[in-house]
Amino acid sequence: MVGLAGVALLGAAPPADTPADSPSDEGPSSVVIPTTAANQSFLANAGIKTPTAPVMLTTGCPAAMMEVEGDYCPFVEQKCLRWLDPESKMRCAEFAPTSECTTHVQHKRFCIDAYEYPNQPGQKPLVMKTWHEAVSVCASEGKRLCGDSEWTLACEGQERLPYPYGYARSAEACNIDKPHPDPNEHLIADPRTRDAEVARLDQRDPSGAREACVSPYGVHDMTGNVDEWVANEANHPYKSGLKGGYWGPVRDRCRPMTTAHDENFAFYQIGFRCCSDLGAPSPTAPTLVTAQPDIPAT
Repeated sequence: MVGLAGVALLGAAPPADTPADSPSDEGPSSVVIPTTAANQSFLANAGIKTPTAPVMLTTGCPAAMMEVEGDYCPFVEQKCLRWLDPESKMRCAEFAPTSECTTHVQHKRFCIDAYEYPNQPGQKPLVMKTWHEAVSVCASEGKRLCGDSEWTLACEGQERLPYPYGYARSAEACNIDKPHPDPNEHLIADPRTRDAEVARLDQRDPSGAREACVSPYGVHDMTGNVDEWVANEANHPYKSGLKGGYWGPVRDRCRPMTTAHDENFAFYQIGFRCCSDLGAPSPTAPTLVTAQPDIPAT
């Protein structure tokens, strides 16, 4: 965004005659704003009352997060053309093109982790964390759990796709529909045997292992691999919700949400990812905005 009289903010490239350091994802970046009267007025309107003091601003989303901006539709009719399991109607092999939104849309703009936590390609996502623990981990990084509508928008995109990769279900695109072993919940509940039982059940892929499993916004592994904790915006019956499904033969779509588990539940196939508000202060990659007197061009 370029402001008045050549003021460059939020990572925009400044005019050629405006001194500025180059933004970097690996450390702090700065934009130097000449203290012309117009620029001082612009800074004042932006709430920056002392132009000579450094001001922390972000340059968009932090590293390893994707920006999502679009219109979320609270209700979308999706018609399944062919079910893989006609009796339970859990897994749809192919959907008809999504119908138009018949309700008021909600415009959203936010940042979301590109991968399931720990948000690092090549590493398996973390499991066996409660909703409360997921909230705490995200907060420790200056982030938060995604709201369920944010998660849905990041998965389905503006076309409101049933799967992040399209209308036809694909076990090749994402890590889904693998055989489901029977878990021994007593072994999982016992700290002495938990790790071994989770390892026996585990069928996770490393994050980003499947190039086709990416949403229209560039977010990886949103369906399959592990279920993901989200903030249930309806707060009923719990504050917690699970989105995306996991590697087993389950829903593995963008829209559905499981609300049967409370905030203290943890299991072998449940992980999470984090979101943040766009423009929130970033401790890892801030933009340092300062002001200096005008320097005559040479």
